[in-house]
Amino acid sequence: MVQWQQHNGRNDLPWQNTRDPYRVWLSEIMLQQTQVATVKAYFARFVAQCPDVASLAAASQDAVLGLWSGLGYYSRARNLHGCAQEVMALHGGAFPQDAATLASLPGIGRSTAAAIASLCFSERVAILDANVKRVVTRVQGFDADVAVAANTRALWDLASALLPAPERAKRDMARYTQGMMDLGAMVCSPKKPQCTQCPVQSVCLAGKAGDPERYPVRSRTLKRSSQSLWMLWAHTAKGAVWLARRPTPGVWAGLYCLPLYDSEEALRQALDPDAQQHLQCEPAFTHVLTHKDLHLHACRVQLTAKNQLGEGRWVSAQEWPGLGLPAPVRKLLERGAIN
Repeated sequence: MVQWQQHNGRNDLPWQNTRDPYRVWLSEIMLQQTQVATVKAYFARFVAQCPDVASLAAASQDAVLGLWSGLGYYSRARNLHGCAQEVMALHGGAFPQDAATLASLPGIGRSTAAAIASLCFSERVAILDANVKRVVTRVQGFDADVAVAANTRALWDLASALLPAPERAKRDMARYTQGMMDLGAMVCSPKKPQCTQCPVQSVCLAGKAGDPERYPVRSRTLKRSSQSLWMLWAHTAKGAVWLARRPTPGVWAGLYCLPLYDSEEALRQALDPDAQQHLQCEPAFTHVLTHKDLHLHACRVQLTAKNQLGEGRWVSAQEWPGLGLPAPVRKLLERGAIN
């Protein structure tokens, strides 16, 4: 695995070739349920504004959410900010060097903690993200339901048994960990894995059985739901927009958003009769969340800054681009600014 990663794995990503735990941690959080191609641009922008844990801790949450805006799963950004502040307050600005302590920080789970500890500090500890889980279940022919907690614990034990020998950990752990991630991302894909190119083909039980796509076995799947929402896109002639911070918990918690309503009628009732006559509702569009489809209706109206729409405030055209906004709201506002 170590040699394969050196010659065939990914070695030129912006967060690689470093033992800086800040950059490794940031990349690991960003890469959770997000593609590498998407993360690259966000990572570069983030480290340009917050190059270290001290600058991230000192930043406002609005600034952090603004940098994260469009990347989704915004609880990651809030935890990221809280984690940076805890590293500064409790650990003197230095990330802990062992996975157990790292896992006690906000937003850092067992696998992320292990990734930081092994990649940066050569700790002999296994990771088990989605890619690695797929590799381990296939290599070991592990056909127990990974949705069951006891089976997941057994899988952790199997992943740990595959680690380099203790005497080779300092030399090999970082490249081994990266190799496992690369193998899952590049070769051992969910569909049509490239088994003939796999460095562990000779010992892979799923490959030998001819059914690698059967793994990992998961019986429980989350049901998708849908929701229709009407967004009041109120703006002034100078480009200011009315935004309100979304409550926690809920959709887009903590982000600035156009006011949301469950129906067009409810949205219209938020406006005076004259404004209602000038309201223009655009065709609905769908925004896909992890387990929910949002059917969004944007209704646009020009008002004066004297108008007040309940909770929220007028945000100038110079200010709103720097705020944390849901992706569909940002796209609407950017389109409106161009037009």
